[in-house]
Amino acid sequence: MPTGVQMRGISLSYPTESGPVAVLENASLTIAPGETLAITGPSGSGKTSLLLLLSGLERPDSGEIWVGSQQLGEMNTDALADWRSEHLGIIFQSFHLLPGLSALGNVSLPLEIAGRADPRERAIAMLEAVGLSHRLQHYPTQLSGGEQQRVAIARALVHQPSLLLGDEPTGNLDQKTGEKVLSLLFDLHKESKSTLVLVTHDERVAERCQHRVKMDGGRLHEL
Repeated sequence: MPTGVQMRGISLSYPTESGPVAVLENASLTIAPGETLAITGPSGSGKTSLLLLLSGLERPDSGEIWVGSQQLGEMNTDALADWRSEHLGIIFQSFHLLPGLSALGNVSLPLEIAGRADPRERAIAMLEAVGLSHRLQHYPTQLSGGEQQRVAIARALVHQPSLLLGDEPTGNLDQKTGEKVLSLLFDLHKESKSTLVLVTHDERVAERCQHRVKMDGGRLHEL
């Protein structure tokens, strides 16, 4: 089942030599279950920090973040790790594949860590879904950029997360390959019925989302 998100009065700042810099100031955001949301804004506006907050990898200075029935601020490190392995998928711009593992190994590893049944079979099925059944035993260095990103998408979706986050998922791909990967991502999202949140500077990506918000000057602006 997809998961909704509620951010209430979130503030976040980072220390610098000249004093704290606000990333978010009393920001609130509602994401409906199953919704696709684009987060846009200039470089350095805190878009990635917002994803880190939604994933529980960053904690706000104040405010609450609810993902479904879970209040992330009330969970300790171990509980957050368990929650992420069960409910969250993340796709990075730079793939973050493990170079010493094959495509199959990269996709099955999260299932093995979580103790899921039949990790190999589920990973094979997911790689087939992204069109890489012929690349199961290939290592990241043997794959093109588009193929590596498809492995990353398979890894993010293999445990059927209810919330899927993407940080510039087509940013390191050429336009043609990026469009193919983007179409695949939205097709798989539709099948999985997850809630999809994408950080992007690419207008083509933002236009495919149902809603969008812009980050600027510590504020979230609905567009």
